Amino acid sequence: MKSKAPTDKSDEIQIEQLNVVTYSGVLIGESPLILNAMSEKTRHELLYPSKENKRKSGNLKHDPLEEYRSSVYRLEADAPTLLAFPASGIKRSIMSAALDAKNTSKAQIGRLVWVKGTYLPVYGTPQIFMAPVRSADMNKTLDIRTRCILPKWAIPFEIQFVGDVLNSTSVINLLGRAGLTIGIGDWRSEKGSGTYGQFKVAPLSDSEAKAIMKQARTTQDFGMKSPSFFNSETQTLYKWFVETREVRGTKQNTKDKREAA
Repeated sequence: MKSKAPTDKSDEIQIEQLNVVTYSGVLIGESPLILNAMSEKTRHELLYPSKENKRKSGNLKHDPLEEYRSSVYRLEADAPTLLAFPASGIKRSIMSAALDAKNTSKAQIGRLVWVKGTYLPVYGTPQIFMAPVRSADMNKTLDIRTRCILPKWAIPFEIQFVGDVLNSTSVINLLGRAGLTIGIGDWRSEKGSGTYGQFKVAPLSDSEAKAIMKQARTTQDFGMKSPSFFNSETQTLYKWFVETREVRGTKQNTKDKREAA
């Protein structure tokens, strides 16, 4: 009986364990953050479309308060904040910043870097923001969109990366680039026309971050129920809406009401 030939160890594939490095910090807003989550109504329509999508002629096309409250991601009752931001949005920002960096690519950064969590707490005081926008249809139809905006904001985060390929300095520099040239949220730098959602990276001990993080869940709960106006344009638009609704007697699509200031 022939004995088996000894195995040549040099032919075996050797895979080393990844060196995963974790960095904790906080993103501090350098420009206001516009939140724009998909509304519950839109999700329901996608999940189970109605037979007739058009509103009845007697109903309003817009309800600013409903749109404002539907534009945010919300955390559970035991979370430190009411408002949240998707961790995937921060990762996409980092990946996009890699397009302008040397010796790397968007796909490579997507494989080597990730942000822990699904939804991260967002600190800051929410306000109502109304502005003209162009829709995504073929005619780029002009419309008024109402969203939640945070003039000053902070997002604590934990970022992980493969330490065999990247180092902390490179990752933080890339995140800093993302904060300036890409941003997060609506009307961000990446889209070209806006400069909202810009941020800087700081340690959790940063005094500015600590001041913003005092505006936690209680402040946000009140801000969602009775929001203040982000600017005079929003205040003027909302006041006109309320006055015109009362004059025309148009049906409202929500029971929530707020008197114009």
